[in-house]
Amino acid sequence: MSNLTKRVLTSFLLLFILSISLFVNKYLFLILLIVGSLISFNEFNNLIKKTLKKKDNILKSAQILSVLFFILFIYSSYQIYDQSLVNIIWIISICIFSDTGGYIIGKLIGGKKLTNISPNKTIAGSVGSFIFSLFPLIFISQVNDFFIYYNIHLINLIVISLILSFVCQFGDLFISYFKRKAKTKDTGYILPGHGGLLDRIDGLIFVLPIAFIIDKIFF
Repeated sequence: MSNLTKRVLTSFLLLFILSISLFVNKYLFLILLIVGSLISFNEFNNLIKKTLKKKDNILKSAQILSVLFFILFIYSSYQIYDQSLVNIIWIISICIFSDTGGYIIGKLIGGKKLTNISPNKTIAGSVGSFIFSLFPLIFISQVNDFFIYYNIHLINLIVISLILSFVCQFGDLFISYFKRKAKTKDTGYILPGHGGLLDRIDGLIFVLPIAFIIDKIFF
């Protein structure tokens, strides 16, 4: 089986698991958040152990901050879901489309590298991420209750989408930095064709807490 086939099949499996957890009930979604966070923390912990192996005090501080961060990720994700199913789907879709846009446009156009942290990332790919992150608004625009409940204008949704796309790209580069320091290609091997779970949700784990904070401050 080719690596591309593995990636496609794994992606469909992940989307299926996510869809089931979203539409069955909130407790199943909470379980998915906890399990995903534990796996991702373990993968990130392995990365920082390699990069900070001779700096015990910094390593311990990084581990504590990581635990607190994943607790925030679980809490904020659950709160967004509990508030609105449409909202959580929209935010997750922004990450999916942002990643997809970056990959497609980056491959098609190529061009100048975005940063040395991740040599596969290009400026064109980053622009593609921003553009594709707006596509989920097509879905959101069909849900009138969303606009009524939040009293949000389309321009505000566009701005939020672009901000979350930026955060998603930041998350990707943040984890890529530690992978580069650890001299490893993937965060793990749990997902055939993809690597580790953290490789797939590195943007999402940052986006959901930021989306939660934006909602609390501005709405």
